[in-house]
Order: sequence, then C-alpha cells, then structure tokens
Amino acid sequence: MKKKKIQKTNAIRLLDKEKIDYTIYEYPWNEEQLDARTAAEKVGMQLDKIYKTLVTVGDKTGVTIACIPAENELDLKALAKVSDNKKMEMLPMKDLEKTTGYIRGGCSPIGMKKSFSTYLAAEAKTMGRIVVSAGKRGMQIELAPFDLITVTKAAYAEIASRNS
Repeated sequence: MKKKKIQKTNAIRLLDKEKIDYTIYEYPWNEEQLDARTAAEKVGMQLDKIYKTLVTVGDKTGVTIACIPAENELDLKALAKVSDNKKMEMLPMKDLEKTTGYIRGGCSPIGMKKSFSTYLAAEAKTMGRIVVSAGKRGMQIELAPFDLITVTKAAYAEIASRNS
C-alpha cells in the first residue's frame, strides 16, 4: 500500500530542518468545528495533550504568542506581566493571516512569518509530548515540549487558567 504524502507546512519544514522528532495527525474538519475538543476526538487523543496557539498584542512589545492547554483560558494579565507589557489584548482575527501567515484553526506556534516572543503554559513541563497545530486546518503535530521551546525560542510561564 502506498503511503499518503503529507503536504508540508512551514511548521513541518522547520521541524525537519532542525531534525526535531514529531508525529503528524490529520483529520477531516469543517468551519463549525475548529476547536480542540473536535480535533482530539477525530485523532483519538486525550484533550489535555492538545495546546492551542493564541496571538496577542502587548502595548509595549507588540505581537506575542501563547500556547496553552486547549481546555484552559489565557490569563492576559499574567501574560502581560511575563512579557513586560502593561496591557495585552487578542490580535483581531482579521489580522491573523497577515501577521502570522496562518489562518484561524490552523495557527501553529512554529514557522510563523516572523519570530515573535512565545510563551508555553507551565503545565507543559510535566507532559512527555504535547500537540499543537501543524499550520493547517485538520493537521496537528505531536512533539516534546522541550522541542517546542527550542524551535520557537519560547519560555515556560504561568499564563493559563482553568475554564470555570
């Protein structure tokens, strides 16, 4: 049986270039279900391994990336504090593609148009592997948190809070 060829995204190309070990998961998607819970169900994975990528803007440092567990909420005040900002807000959705090169539902912390300050939720330290977007809807990458830190030059930070 012939193996299906994976369409390489910027994130995958960068991981290959850096010789970082990863696993790709592909699944069918639709506009109404771009959330992590759906992704976890489609690839048969525990939801706590899936991390979402959120793009924010700080009043002093500009665009800042946060990767947090999919079921958590981003604590903008905590992110502002660790990133040397007084105030943080979410990047308007209309600016996502021109800023990062990625679209909603396919925004990876790896391989953005430019290198931005990136923070990975401290919870990831205890995980053997986590899953982030591969830079395309319906595609995820599983890798070690340390490798994500290395390739994105990220820092661990207490930036996530549990949804109530």
